[in-house]
Amino acid sequence: MSDTDESYVEIVSGDEKKFKVKRKMILMSALISDMLEEEDEEDEDIPSIPIPNVDGGTFEVIQKYIQHHWNNKADEIKKPLKGKIEDVISQWDNEFLNSFDQTMLIKLTMAANYLNIKDLLDLTSASLASGLKGNTPEKIRDKFGIACDFNPDEKKKIEEENKWAE
Repeated sequence: MSDTDESYVEIVSGDEKKFKVKRKMILMSALISDMLEEEDEEDEDIPSIPIPNVDGGTFEVIQKYIQHHWNNKADEIKKPLKGKIEDVISQWDNEFLNSFDQTMLIKLTMAANYLNIKDLLDLTSASLASGLKGNTPEKIRDKFGIACDFNPDEKKKIEEENKWAE
């Protein structure tokens, strides 16, 4: 398979949705890039790459990101994140992050990790971290739908032991 501008890859999501993606764009994924290197160079068919850990809806959002950033590298996000994420990312990335909900942000983070798309993983992780900064454990539990599994006595004891962290 030649690596021309018009070569494509078929991506098959975990829920069996198929996406025809330009090869040069999908190479942002180190996982898919490695899989394509193993493809038979003489094969003239469009390679089909399964990504069982990513659903079609999530891949659609990833595709939007890679279409923008494949030839327009995202600015590096310095770690640890100081201040608000909006202050250190581009306007396009800010609008991208604001175009979906918290559930999709978590799915994107996991998918970016699985597909090894470093810039997207950095962006989504920084966004999650920014959303947690300055919140109480109760607010964080509410935000992520996590039940407190401590009884009132255990909770009081833990709070007393960790007053230094406030």
